[in-house]
Amino acid sequence: MTAPVEPGDVPDWMSGLLKATAEIDARAFTRISAPPPGTGRAAAVLVLFGEGPDGPDVLLLRRADTLGSHPGQVAFPGGAADPTDDGPVDTALREAFEETGVLREGVRPLATLPELYVPVSGFVVTPVLAHWARPSPVAPVDPAETAAVARVPVAHLADPANRFRVRHQAGYVGPAFSAPGMLVWGFTAGLLSGLLALGGWERPWDTSDVRDLDLALRATEVP
Repeated sequence: MTAPVEPGDVPDWMSGLLKATAEIDARAFTRISAPPPGTGRAAAVLVLFGEGPDGPDVLLLRRADTLGSHPGQVAFPGGAADPTDDGPVDTALREAFEETGVLREGVRPLATLPELYVPVSGFVVTPVLAHWARPSPVAPVDPAETAAVARVPVAHLADPANRFRVRHQAGYVGPAFSAPGMLVWGFTAGLLSGLLALGGWERPWDTSDVRDLDLALRATEVP
């Protein structure tokens, strides 16, 4: 894959990540695989990095607890492709606006990453890496779909104190991050983990710290 924007055209803190994404495949992301040929429904997520008061950050949301698919989970803005979408970038920008209100005029798409297969939902997801050149206010647009929206600093995610692994009762074990009022795990955590490493932001952390998923979720609940 070749990035459509040169590393020198983005802020210094993001140039390493953009350069690293130019030649990667799905194996760069923990426990996320390429889709079996001819399977899955097309989807896209917006991996939007900006710069806030606490340095570089990434836009995340927490899905409503009442949703039938992945209720309560933390995710990148995104969703299934519509027939009228002009490719994954258009899907990601449309979904991000519908979920968080982020204005596409302020977003600079940089690269599309390899397709990633999510067996639980059957989606074939294209992550769209983007720079939030002109940030706009964001908040849940429809509380029935989105419970919370947050700009989480990269430094917080990279802090070893906020990193561990979780074990699902079905046997899945994978990376996780704690953030204020949020537990990031599953697909989103796997993608974030790979991006931190590619961007040169990762710090050594205790991969032997494995926690029960249900207990980890309760620990991040806001009273």
